[in-house]
Amino acid sequence: MTAAEARSVDAREQEKFARMAYDWWDEQGPMRPLHRLNPARLGFLRAAAEAHFGRGADDPAPLQGLSVLDVGCGAGLLSEPLHRLGGAVTGIDATQEVIEAARVHADAQGLAIDYRLSTVEAMAAEGRRFDLVVASEVVEHVPDPGGFLAGCCSLVAPGGALMLSTLNRTPRAFLLAIVGAEYLLRLVPRGTHDWRRFLKPSEVAAALRAHGLSVRRLEGLVYNPLDEGWRLSRRDLSVNYLLFAARPSPDGD
Repeated sequence: MTAAEARSVDAREQEKFARMAYDWWDEQGPMRPLHRLNPARLGFLRAAAEAHFGRGADDPAPLQGLSVLDVGCGAGLLSEPLHRLGGAVTGIDATQEVIEAARVHADAQGLAIDYRLSTVEAMAAEGRRFDLVVASEVVEHVPDPGGFLAGCCSLVAPGGALMLSTLNRTPRAFLLAIVGAEYLLRLVPRGTHDWRRFLKPSEVAAALRAHGLSVRRLEGLVYNPLDEGWRLSRRDLSVNYLLFAARPSPDGD
């Protein structure tokens, strides 16, 4: 691992997710919250991508013809639906066990997804660029968020976009995402999150702006404990939020 990669890969986080690798697709297992989150975050991504890339809302494959990178893909909970939406998907993760789990599951579904044991720094060093880069529930797990975001931005092609989801660094996020979700309701294993690593939307936007991307869409995610569902909210960004940012195309669009 290079010095640059060490800034975006936390060995303790790798070990934690490696232990859950083969439970990733168990909808009643430790990744249940991500399964429940998927419809809302996919809805946000689809709407933002359709608007940015000029695709119709009734298009069954709005990502057709687009190269997509799923950063911190885990076992493929987002990679697979992104592929089904038409994207040519590459999924990267720094943990061998989850990449193996992703490949096994995709093969069983007959899905041609390019899963790689890699990092944003390694992909950037290869000179790779993508139309759409997705980093969902990842930045709060890296030791150097600024370096990680810079790496993600470097992978966005001209005219391309970045979708990111994470948690806000607010007292409410500490109470709900850590005290509530980890200790009281036990929705996720204890120690999953470190509140000190949460980022405010303004901090993410500033980091992206420094690397040529501007925020086009920002929405919160609100959890309903009664049905364990999530809904998008333009008002409430106090705990979870999603952000869509774009790099101008060469002609200035």
